[in-house]
Amino acid sequence: MALRPLLGGDNFLTSRLDKAIGWARKYSIFPYPFVTACCGMEYMSLASSHYDLDRFGAAFPRFTPRQADLLFVVGTISHKIAPLLKRVYDQMCEPKWVIAFGVCTCTGGFYDNYATVQGIDTIIPVDVYIPGCPPRPETVLQGIMMLQEKIARQKQDY
Repeated sequence: MALRPLLGGDNFLTSRLDKAIGWARKYSIFPYPFVTACCGMEYMSLASSHYDLDRFGAAFPRFTPRQADLLFVVGTISHKIAPLLKRVYDQMCEPKWVIAFGVCTCTGGFYDNYATVQGIDTIIPVDVYIPGCPPRPETVLQGIMMLQEKIARQKQDY
């Protein structure tokens, strides 16, 4: 049973509940890394003590899409692997978010050919784009913080 119709729309209780759930989701991100190319090395460096991804609540990767709510698409996506990416995205539970990591993921990069997907937003919706070849870990941390702010601001479903 939905809580909103019971309480009569957006009142004090539901607005406070939205903020509390948004805060909890903001700091409990479970990423699923979909790594296909060289940007994977930069993704791995995020877990090091120098960058410490754990302080954002996003350091414990899940290796099954059914337990994850953030899909990190890292590297070049070919048309051959695109259906697999779509299946992984469909298997994730709601709410789910996607980060496109690296210029090859965002726009196809310098691979302007028939075999490479020219941006994964043609396959799945993307929440945050992190450009760079490869993107610096600081840029990735900024992208995660932008996603956290987006999660905290959005209307929560409960």
